[in-house]
Amino acid sequence: MATGQEVRQAAWAVLGAVLQEQRLLAEVLADSAGALAPLAPLSPPERARAQRLALATLRHLQRADRLLGPHLRRMPPPPVMNALRLALVEIHSEGAPAHGAVNAAVTLLRRGKDTGRYAGLANAVLRKAAEAPGWDALPPQSLPGWLRKPLIAAWGKAAVTSIESVQAAAPPLDLTLKDPAQTAALAEALGAEVLATGSLRLATPGQVSTQPGFAEGAWWVQDAAAALPALLLAPQPGEHIADLCAAPGGKTLQLAAAGARVEAVDISAARMARVTENLARCGLTARSHVADALTWQPEAPLDAVLLDAPCSATGTIRRHPDLPFVKDGTELATLTALQAGLIDRALEMLRPGGRLVFCTCSLLPEEGEAQITAALARHPGLAILPAEAPGIAPDWRSPEGGLRIRPDHWAEQGGIDGFYMAVLVHAAPPA
Repeated sequence: MATGQEVRQAAWAVLGAVLQEQRLLAEVLADSAGALAPLAPLSPPERARAQRLALATLRHLQRADRLLGPHLRRMPPPPVMNALRLALVEIHSEGAPAHGAVNAAVTLLRRGKDTGRYAGLANAVLRKAAEAPGWDALPPQSLPGWLRKPLIAAWGKAAVTSIESVQAAAPPLDLTLKDPAQTAALAEALGAEVLATGSLRLATPGQVSTQPGFAEGAWWVQDAAAALPALLLAPQPGEHIADLCAAPGGKTLQLAAAGARVEAVDISAARMARVTENLARCGLTARSHVADALTWQPEAPLDAVLLDAPCSATGTIRRHPDLPFVKDGTELATLTALQAGLIDRALEMLRPGGRLVFCTCSLLPEEGEAQITAALARHPGLAILPAEAPGIAPDWRSPEGGLRIRPDHWAEQGGIDGFYMAVLVHAAPPA
């Protein structure tokens, strides 16, 4: 079993990979070689602890820097700064004893390459910063300028401030049930809250694989917002439906559980393996295709398509606080062009009268409302259907007929991922 110091070492390595190398956390955690070798000997619970420490530091990095700033005459090298941030977040946010966290940071720096000479500085600075009042009164981590400015233009400054407040807290865990008839029983067994949309929410989930119902495949992890597109599609038993860009598979599982004949399509073989694994655990079936959705061709016209298009993922920062440190918005033009192409391709797969649900986990209108407005203009036979599902709040509805969900919705319950989604129907064969 690893020591607490080894867990901190791993968290420090993760922070370096994200903040210095601009690597996404998902990529970092999948890598146990090289700079991230400290992750390799950790047990799953210890890896989870290291991940939680790194995530907390990313969520509170600006707060840590504000407390550290008055005690630093100049900014130390990034690895040193990361060790200071990690310790301060562990003290003020995680509730760790100050002396233990300070000593741990000093030990990290003494062991680190080229950081040993900063151990004395860390000891002096952290002892002062650990006693500084006002942590909870400091403003939450702000979104980067490239994202904050357009979001203020779209939703207003008050909404963006609320979004940032929600993103400062570790999110609860949402579950989608295989059989909604088991909602009451599983909610009681899990100690979970039943959300208005039917998802279960666990405030303190612990290790997922040990929870009641996991081994039996009674549920899967899926944010409440991510569960809505399949509900909007309203799959019927026997319907032939494609789930494009299907990984990690939550929507595929929903469609299969409803009795649809599902074609799950994703370009990544590794991510598709996760879909297959989840299907097997839950006792559900779908045909899996490792293929590009732009070129994949169904054997016959489909009754419906669910398209969760690649996007900036700016609606998921509450779960992925690394994104603002890695992305800079330069990929948006490429992503919006791809989204439009995928919409056009999905419509070609449908039978006359078939349904398309388009969704993105983005907060940006160009990856949501604007895509639907443009698609309706490109396709004269296309119409938007009312977005109907249990628990939809009136303020989620957007003017063009879709749903716009922001992280500050349900703020008092822990928030929800940001999403846009809309239901389209082709009343005539595609041109």
